[in-house]
Amino acid sequence: MENDWKKIKVYTNAIQAEIVKQMLEENGIPAVVLNKQDSSYLFGKIELYVSEQLAETAERLIEEAEGDN
Repeated sequence: MENDWKKIKVYTNAIQAEIVKQMLEENGIPAVVLNKQDSSYLFGKIELYVSEQLAETAERLIEEAEGDN
């Protein structure tokens, strides 16, 4: 991964991370999910990264989406 990516969110649920990634991509924000969970026991974290230039927009979109729940 290049240097201009910023971690904006950490998850423990892979499905939730993928849903948020998809939502960001649908809004024109490229996103990367880095799964650091142990494959056998599923503990650890899943990190969501976006470009530094788009980090504020991505964080705002995530807040809006989570506020709808």
